[in-house]
Amino acid sequence: MNVLQQFEAVCHAMADPDFYPHPVSCIERRDTHISSVFLTGKWVYKLKKPFDLGFLDFRSLEDRYRFCKLEVSLNRRFSRNIYQEVIRIYKSDDGRFSLVKNAEVVEYAVKMRQLPDSTSLKALLKKDKIRPAHMKKLGKTLAAFYEESNRNSEIDHYGRRDIISFNMEENFRQLKPFAGDVPDREKFQFICNAGRSFLEQHSDLFERRVETGKIRDGHGDLRTEHVYFYRGIQIIDCIEFNERFRYGDVAADLAFLHMDMEHMGFANLSRIFLEAYVAAANDPELYALLDFYAAYRAMVRAKVSWIRFQELENDEKRIFRDDARRYMDQAYRYAIQLSRPTLWIFCGLPATGKSSLAEMVAKKLSISLFQSDRVRKEMQPDSHQEVVSFGQGIYRSEIRDTVYTRLSALAGKILGQRDSVILDATFSRRKWRDEVGRLAMSLDADFIFVECVCKEDTL
Repeated sequence: MNVLQQFEAVCHAMADPDFYPHPVSCIERRDTHISSVFLTGKWVYKLKKPFDLGFLDFRSLEDRYRFCKLEVSLNRRFSRNIYQEVIRIYKSDDGRFSLVKNAEVVEYAVKMRQLPDSTSLKALLKKDKIRPAHMKKLGKTLAAFYEESNRNSEIDHYGRRDIISFNMEENFRQLKPFAGDVPDREKFQFICNAGRSFLEQHSDLFERRVETGKIRDGHGDLRTEHVYFYRGIQIIDCIEFNERFRYGDVAADLAFLHMDMEHMGFANLSRIFLEAYVAAANDPELYALLDFYAAYRAMVRAKVSWIRFQELENDEKRIFRDDARRYMDQAYRYAIQLSRPTLWIFCGLPATGKSSLAEMVAKKLSISLFQSDRVRKEMQPDSHQEVVSFGQGIYRSEIRDTVYTRLSALAGKILGQRDSVILDATFSRRKWRDEVGRLAMSLDADFIFVECVCKEDTL
């Protein structure tokens, strides 16, 4: 009997209620591409399949034991009284398998307390039982977890661009055989190019994430089916088998959950949990990375679905194929958002705070910023700072028109390079607003007007 045959023999034994030393209400087996899980009513037993998939290697019994122990210790960070212990499975001389010590150890399993399926975020979303308050609490909980999670020089290493690139390219290579027909191959290539381009063009952003402590020992597989609202918030099934997938930017973890919720059609609720996290963690820079990591995570899920598609020979096969294509389409949408620049226009009356806001957004999102006051002074370097009447001096009509023309030219140059840009000026005339709108459309860019207002006495 080879390793795979013995593994299936163990699973066959675990499907019998008499195998267990405790009462069993019913037994349900659930399989993923890397695990076989047995639900018995009160307890869950999870075995690791003896596979080598490149990104993990569970072929040896010793490694399966080591990773079972690691799974228990790591997941206790996210949950309370769920992960119990690693148990041994024995095989007697007559070939029977048992949890009672009677011969050699042939397999190991993680023993967990069984959580009600109805309390998972995935199930609650489907039943329309998740409210904004749930999402706010989740965002705050995750912010607190990452604040306390491990960070050191070794973990920081996984936030470097070369490691992120290696992970991304590995996933691309593993997905390439499944790219499908010509339109799918074109989408696949676009996703690849968009990710590579973003990584190349934003080296300062990735470096700053390392310097500011955003690289942590995280979860690695943060999805709706792993989050439970049961006696508080319980999160299970983090990645234990590959540090490359668990160590990384907190944005990569959060983008996975964001992507999964959007996949289910709950983008609005996802934005609420992200807002709560950003506020609690003071990390608005996360938004600059969201589409990049969401595209990567969608491609990871596409790969997993293709692996399951290959494994199965029943009616479920088609479900995983269709899901893989949906994930690919989702990654394509993120890639479009990632590669399409945005023209931001911060406008409003003087002293409404638009320059302060524009500078903050430019810094947090790593976007170029051009401000009318600076452009005006560069064009009129000899002008004095004395107070003048409205429409006079460097603010007279012909100069104002020239300033807005210059702002449009500067923005057009950046947008033409497929980068986003921010303009900060009053934009009090409709013609100036219309002109920048036409500029954005002509360069296939999104554009956002941010009007800043405040009370007149404050002005």
